[in-house]
Amino acid sequence: MTTASPAPPVPAAPASKSAGRPRACELEARHNNLIQTAGELMLKHGYSKVSLETIAREAHVAVRTIYVKFGGKAGLFQAVLLANRSRFFTASAVESDMRPLKQAISEFSLQFFDMISAPEALSMQRMVIAEAASNPELSTSFYEAGPRQTREMLLRYFARADVRAQLREDLALELIPTFLLNCVQGEYFGRFLFQPVAQARAEVVTALEQRLDLFYRSVLRAP
Repeated sequence: MTTASPAPPVPAAPASKSAGRPRACELEARHNNLIQTAGELMLKHGYSKVSLETIAREAHVAVRTIYVKFGGKAGLFQAVLLANRSRFFTASAVESDMRPLKQAISEFSLQFFDMISAPEALSMQRMVIAEAASNPELSTSFYEAGPRQTREMLLRYFARADVRAQLREDLALELIPTFLLNCVQGEYFGRFLFQPVAQARAEVVTALEQRLDLFYRSVLRAP
């Protein structure tokens, strides 16, 4: 009687892609979802009243993930601000802009005004104002990720040799970014922040151009 040969081993089925490490696009999507969820919850409930546990649950991540990536709630809040900022402009794009000064600054100024006057940005700033006295961590995080980042970015731009050569020699360079931002915001920002008003786009642009004209007349060398 002939003994049958043993059947060859069945090769193991290849592991599914989902069982491996997440792809870069999946990690980016999770990261963006976490930041978006955190921003929405902070605006809805207030920075102090929303917990990391709530944010983690809604974003479908572990609380530990937030600590590892952002160091805690303050770091996550800064990430929310920086993500919103990047929707309008990036530091590298502004600092390396080689177009004529007025063209580069006028475009940045309109983008910056659009950013600070957007409904979600106004709501975020109202929240910071309301909670700043009782939560210094919040105001510090807002300053570090917002005003400070923008001022330092502009300072690096104005300090470029080709740009500095167009500015008045008697001006303190470190004062120019703040002066520009004050010109961009004008009285309209305060009105938007505390008493929202409807205003035609053309009126916004015209008023901004007038304030920028004051800025250029004040800081540029005489032709």
